[in-house]
Amino acid sequence: MATAARKPHIIVFANEKGGTGKSTTAVHVAIALQARGAQVAAFDLDHRQRTMGRYFDNRAATVQRTGRELPIPRHATHDGESDDRFSDVFESLSQGADFLVIDTPGRDDPFARLAAASRADTLVTPMNDSFVDFDLIGQVHPETYKVTRPSFYAELIWDARKIRAKADGSTIDWVVLRNRVQHIEARNMRRVSEALDQLAKRVGFRIVPGLGERVIYRELFPAGLTMLDSGEFGSMGLAHVAARQELREMMGALALPETVPPLLV
Repeated sequence: MATAARKPHIIVFANEKGGTGKSTTAVHVAIALQARGAQVAAFDLDHRQRTMGRYFDNRAATVQRTGRELPIPRHATHDGESDDRFSDVFESLSQGADFLVIDTPGRDDPFARLAAASRADTLVTPMNDSFVDFDLIGQVHPETYKVTRPSFYAELIWDARKIRAKADGSTIDWVVLRNRVQHIEARNMRRVSEALDQLAKRVGFRIVPGLGERVIYRELFPAGLTMLDSGEFGSMGLAHVAARQELREMMGALALPETVPPLLV
């Protein structure tokens, strides 16, 4: 019996607003999956910022400099222009991968729409606990803070899910990753939480706790390290321990498949 080419589980990180921790979260998810034994590839669609690609480049430089072994996914960056390059790189990275993690620009981008609408198995939209970020997916009444309507972006994902279901019967698991911003006051956080719950029931996304706003994440970038690389920190402080626990909880809540077995024909 022949074995068909394995199709990876595709995780797309997409948010048209910047500053939500999207790329940092995408890198941590990719490394966490590879650390547990999965074959992981990563595709950075943001050819301008190239944050995810640079993160992995920094990580490779740390390996070369220190001689330590660190998991590094196969990765590439799109040129932002060519349909052919998008398809070629996508297919190349998919070969032999259990997971393909795609990071998209923090702006409206045709390739980000393509990845989210037609390729994603899991679509992750990180947002901070603020109505500025909430505005990406929905609008609220200025006095009651009740949801008045989904946003254009939410409607786009809603339509994409219907098209995918009709085309091949597959389902896009849309996850809104709620990152915690420490300086947001409690009443505002409660209002955002209530609005998210209302909108989730209306358009069908899951709400998952994300990562906190910690200086440590920004400090790890130059060396390409993550919170999973505890051996590189020496003694871990309370902030490191708390951040690692957040990452564990987030990975569990994402409910990604343990493995993606090859299909048999």
